[in-house]
Amino acid sequence: MQHLLEWQVATVRAIRTETPNVKTLTLGMPNWTPHRAGQHVVVRLPDHEGHHAQRSYSIASEPERTGEIDLTVERVDAGAVSPYLHDVLRPGGQIEVRGPFGGWFIWSGQTPALLVGGGSGVVPLMAMVRHWRARGRPVPLHLVVSVREPGDLYYRDELGAGTTVVHTRTAPDGDPRPAARLSADDLRPLLLPGATCYVCGSAGFAEHASQLLVTLGVHPGQVRVERFGPS
Repeated sequence: MQHLLEWQVATVRAIRTETPNVKTLTLGMPNWTPHRAGQHVVVRLPDHEGHHAQRSYSIASEPERTGEIDLTVERVDAGAVSPYLHDVLRPGGQIEVRGPFGGWFIWSGQTPALLVGGGSGVVPLMAMVRHWRARGRPVPLHLVVSVREPGDLYYRDELGAGTTVVHTRTAPDGDPRPAARLSADDLRPLLLPGATCYVCGSAGFAEHASQLLVTLGVHPGQVRVERFGPS
């Protein structure tokens, strides 16, 4: 639709810290359009001497919320946009937004799903989890999150039953699983009959996780992958 291609001015309603270098921005959208879980928007900063810096960010909030969206943004020191979002933007501030976009890496909430995210790749998967909860958990769903250490975990207050956290460098005290890379043994007991698997993270993580799933017998057509790059 044409209005999705047009920029609108969004107002920051709230900012929440997820980790020392990750924040969630709640944006009020004057021309709000319902998104689908897994979609993204493009953010554009104010014009500086004729140049606009822009980046794509996955939507973290569920489609059932109206009038606003959540964007969870990791600060990248050399980034063109994320330092501004972290260091300059405050509640009441404004940025330009366009979208939502994306038609492949989306989940309707009607079929079983296994979600596998590495680091910031958990963001669009969290939109799927929130969508699933808002719909009353109608089908089986499980979320696997791979992080280097406990302090890197996003959304920790929302994660519980239905979530497996894999630590790759430092595991918390009492964790029965030693710190190690995501393995087939981690995923095997979580496979769901008829499920679509959604994998999101860095290029290396996405390749590794998707290959694990195929090795475990998941048909490649049932694995949807989204790779994140530096912003």
